[in-house]
Amino acid sequence: MTRSETTSRRRLLASLGVGMATAAAGCTGSDALGGDPSYESGNVGPINASNASSRNASEMSTASSLAQQQPTNSVTPLDSLELVEHEFVLEDGYLGSTVQGTVTNTGADRLQIVEVRTRIYNAAGNLLGRYLASTGDLGAGDAWEFQVVVLEAPSDVADYDITVLGTPS
Repeated sequence: MTRSETTSRRRLLASLGVGMATAAAGCTGSDALGGDPSYESGNVGPINASNASSRNASEMSTASSLAQQQPTNSVTPLDSLELVEHEFVLEDGYLGSTVQGTVTNTGADRLQIVEVRTRIYNAAGNLLGRYLASTGDLGAGDAWEFQVVVLEAPSDVADYDITVLGTPS
């Protein structure tokens, strides 16, 4: 399935789900919570060949234990979360492919959970995997520097997209 087919299918299913949830609740809720996450495109750029080697078995085992792939069901898009910056970064050793950046809580309230979700694509636009990073207890005005560990080999990664979600206190 290509990226555009995946996105179209996901949007259709999400819109049906949101409509059903709204009808079941009997209200439209606040515009500060809920709805579909909005993904922002990321650019992988040229990969430094000296760092582009795949992880060995030991490094892959360590990376697999650190890579988060199961999203939290209690998070939702929040107006108070700002994805300030993000980039694809190739680290040495077990970390390998990562997406790193900064999220800021621009609101007046502490957030219970904050989760950054990434989707990784190959050059043909096919989804290779979904990875995330999360933190708890992000105070009003605080910034969080995140690092998402990606298990795909650097040579396989062409694009990614990213979003940030949270749970209010």
